[in-house]
Amino acid sequence: MNRQATVVVPPSGRAVVITGASSGLGRACALYLEQRGFCVFAGVRSEVDGEKLRAEASSTRLQPVILDVTDQASIRAAAESVSEAVNGQGLWALVNNAGTCVSAPLECVSPAQLRQQLDINVIGALAVTQALLPQLRRTRGRVVNISSGLGAVALPYLGAYAAGQFAKEGMSDALRRELRPSGVTVSVVRPGAIMTPLWDKVRETGNEILNQAPTDVAAVYRPSFERFLQLNERRAQMSRTQPEHFARQVFRALTATRAKSRYYVGVDVRVATVLSRLLPDAALDSCFAVATRPAGR
Repeated sequence: MNRQATVVVPPSGRAVVITGASSGLGRACALYLEQRGFCVFAGVRSEVDGEKLRAEASSTRLQPVILDVTDQASIRAAAESVSEAVNGQGLWALVNNAGTCVSAPLECVSPAQLRQQLDINVIGALAVTQALLPQLRRTRGRVVNISSGLGAVALPYLGAYAAGQFAKEGMSDALRRELRPSGVTVSVVRPGAIMTPLWDKVRETGNEILNQAPTDVAAVYRPSFERFLQLNERRAQMSRTQPEHFARQVFRALTATRAKSRYYVGVDVRVATVLSRLLPDAALDSCFAVATRPAGR
């Protein structure tokens, strides 16, 4: 079947909230959806970010909304603002895109750093969903949760991030089943490696965590962790997957007659998903051993 044939839900006049729209994939997705007719409420952390995004939009269909997914008051205010703006039209969809990436050996990740990772990527997504569900239920709308290939395969030195992505995948499955009677659909969009400003933050955060760890513990991991960062950055730079490919899959999840439970972005994430199902753990461990082996071996 022609993929375009499944796009029959017209975006014109339909309102969408997307979190984490200040930069990266969220920014690209917000602009893409606005250009194709959606009324987009783009969640940003500051007025400055909002003005920058507004300047890039092609119309007034994009409206920045201050939204910190870790702050219940901010979430509540954003939900009220959206409700007033859409008035009788209703809210069609929520795209839970906001996230951060803690990349470091798990032995070096503090409980506070892990909590922050889960607070933003998992708990924040659920909190925003809870706040907007009354509006989504009225339109029999959609929730789209952004995961990643790390929601299927946990790479070394990305354990904290993978924990959040696995949790978001499980949460999405449960939500999909719980909300089915109300007509609200839940989909996961799972992108692979895409070169965005996130990679600079990954390196910066990772080095900061190692510098805070006990010297003897950090010394165990530092050479292989640096090699891992280089390999990951090179993989992202060589990837042919672009932010627009990601935005296009989100668009499909919002406009298909029957939304799929999962959408994949990039060859790498498709391959990783298949291999995670077919290969035994020992085989996967061997594949990732190059990233953790001591220097000189």
